[in-house]
Amino acid sequence: MVFVKAQKSKAYFKRFQVKYKRRREGKTDYRARIRLINQDKNKYNTPKYRFVTAYSHELPRYGLKVGLTNYAAAYCTGLLLARRVLKKLEMDEEYEGNVEATGEDFSVEPTETRRPFRALLDVGLVRTTTGNRVFGALKGALDGGLDIPHSDKRFAGFSKDGKQLDADVHRKYIFGGHVVAYMKTLMEEEPEKYQSHFSEYIKSGIDEPDGLEEMYKKVHAAIRADPTPKKSEKEPPKVHKRYNLKKLTYEERKAKLIERLNALNSAAGGDDDEDDEDDE
Repeated sequence: MVFVKAQKSKAYFKRFQVKYKRRREGKTDYRARIRLINQDKNKYNTPKYRFVTAYSHELPRYGLKVGLTNYAAAYCTGLLLARRVLKKLEMDEEYEGNVEATGEDFSVEPTETRRPFRALLDVGLVRTTTGNRVFGALKGALDGGLDIPHSDKRFAGFSKDGKQLDADVHRKYIFGGHVVAYMKTLMEEEPEKYQSHFSEYIKSGIDEPDGLEEMYKKVHAAIRADPTPKKSEKEPPKVHKRYNLKKLTYEERKAKLIERLNALNSAAGGDDDEDDEDDE
């Protein structure tokens, strides 16, 4: 009989620690993040911040109601993030960024008064392939006026053979040109699939694919006009559900004890009266 060694013994399972929820879901790489936020000793306690201040589900407020997960929407989210941070720091007028999205690589230049706000991109567990949406968000943040160390090798439109970025292709992705091309292909070849695949676009009134670029331009302008976050209008619950007993104060516990003692004394007094009547 062949001897087989147990790879995972009882000691292994006793010491096993469950990973954090977002790591189990494949959303956050905590090992990489802690290296991003570690403070160097020669920085003299200069604070490092981690900020996430914009989400794609805020884009309907600016006119983008459908297609919140593509490259163009990621660009809008990055632009919203940059403008919101600079507005909060009162640097939005000094650093306007790249107002017109041309698809070319852009890096903000420091002014005479204040240096640009520098940030680092935390890609987490996302595969850093060329044209990934996370680099669309990076491009939006760069055009918004943030200073982020980067390379143009991962932007959509970068040619591995020519080793340079095609600005026209990149611009097409920023304004949803790849979505327009797919919509036109389905309209000609598979109309039924087009009706089901782009049903939300049709419900929102986007019947013609050529109108997407103008829509994205309006969204960019609306973001620059008012990037401030909107407070949630959700009403708090009227009755708070409790699944455990309410913790009593000292005075309440004291009053409850006195009440119990009085009840016991009265019950004991009633029993004594009944015993006296039986004896008679």
